[in-house]
Amino acid sequence: MSETRRSDLDDRADRILDTAKDLLLRWGYRRVTIDEIAKRAGVGKGTVYLHWRTREQLFFAVGAREAAAMIDAVAAAMRADPAEIALHRYMRRFFVETMRRPVLRALFTRDAETLDKFLSSPARQPLQSAKLLASREYLGVLADHGLLRVGLRPEDLDYPLPTVVLGFFAMEPLLPPETELTLEEKADHLADTLRRTFEPGAVPSAAEFAGAADNVIKIFERLARDYRDAAYGGTDG
Repeated sequence: MSETRRSDLDDRADRILDTAKDLLLRWGYRRVTIDEIAKRAGVGKGTVYLHWRTREQLFFAVGAREAAAMIDAVAAAMRADPAEIALHRYMRRFFVETMRRPVLRALFTRDAETLDKFLSSPARQPLQSAKLLASREYLGVLADHGLLRVGLRPEDLDYPLPTVVLGFFAMEPLLPPETELTLEEKADHLADTLRRTFEPGAVPSAAEFAGAADNVIKIFERLARDYRDAAYGGTDG
């Protein structure tokens, strides 16, 4: 397929995804139909199915595109400052970037009013997977460079890390009205918890972060590509 043809297909896919995202946030998953998405995107219903075979795949693609953009922002921060690869700083940015993107926020806070049955669909699971939170490969690089607590193996974080992080998301709809914390302050609490729990007592040097940064950035760049391919990969017509 020529680059021009692929660009045209991706532009069309973006128009459909933009429409689906807008309707999802305005109406909720239950009410949005492929017919309405096609009508508002200015394409035929069959054209939508040329990109995604099912309604669930389309809404997964909406989330995957948002996940790719979020990870792009994470990788950009790491390129600007290698210390951003630290677990607590990565997850702090992950939390902030996710909460600023309404579709991802709805997924991670399990917003049933917006997502309804999509929350129980297998299609949404890759968007909340441990791979998105922090891959074993990433944690392995941190361990190899002394950026995790001594004796802590990447597999040791399989349960406690997502439990802590997802707990901060899960608390959002449960917080009492008198809790007056900004998004940045909530992210600071998450970062402090992770730093104290999983990282060395002594702050690593700039050289230690710099030595691991290239490998970590490549991992996240690849992860962003994976989610982007998941959003657009079905485009074949």
